[in-house]
Amino acid sequence: MLDYKPSANLLRDRVILVTGAGTGIGRAVALAAAAHGATLVLLGRSQARLEQAYDAIEAAGHPRPALVPLNLETATVKDYEELAATLDQEFGRLDGLLHNAGILGRLAPIDHYDPETWLKVCQVNLNAPFLLTRACLPLLRRPEQASVLFTSAEVGRQGRAYWGAYAASLAGVEGLVEVLADELENTAIRVNSIDPGPVRTGLREEAYPAEDPTHLPLPESIVGPYLYLLGPDGHGVHGQRLRAQRETRTGG
Repeated sequence: MLDYKPSANLLRDRVILVTGAGTGIGRAVALAAAAHGATLVLLGRSQARLEQAYDAIEAAGHPRPALVPLNLETATVKDYEELAATLDQEFGRLDGLLHNAGILGRLAPIDHYDPETWLKVCQVNLNAPFLLTRACLPLLRRPEQASVLFTSAEVGRQGRAYWGAYAASLAGVEGLVEVLADELENTAIRVNSIDPGPVRTGLREEAYPAEDPTHLPLPESIVGPYLYLLGPDGHGVHGQRLRAQRETRTGG
């Protein structure tokens, strides 16, 4: 999938919501999706970073996106329901939902892991995707095809020592993908997870501060698999745990 070459109008007239759209993989996928015709709903914690992504999309002449500044750590059920109601009013449907926002927390053994940090990581990485998906399912049922895609990681599929809440929360995400995929079998909504592998992002740098990031691929170089799974070419791919790069053993 890394060598996938999407057509220029792959996502024309599609409405796609991306969480964590202000930086890293989320921003790269959002800009690439806009370049292929999608109208983006950019969701993130930082208004300033969302505005930078917005400006880049608008300057390139792509469809004008919508901005949703939202802190997933503190967002309530009502916040998600109000967001879905706004999307319904503005767009009437949702063709794609990419759950990309996530936080690392800390790397520590369980007996030294701070409970407050554990709850915060699980809230952002697992509870928020559940609440947002739940609120948006009626919108995702409206188009002929829709895609829900979760960014995961290797440690969410095989836990490792010291990865704590990050690994546990992404294991929960993988379980959520399986539940949703089974519930939505034989519907117009397909559900998958993707492990991007080692990529030059802020979270990666936080997890591996001694690593030379210049040896890692940029987020822009791994957007192909995301576009494939969000677009019509990925029709029929459902309930899969996919990788954007060759299998590695590096944790995040």
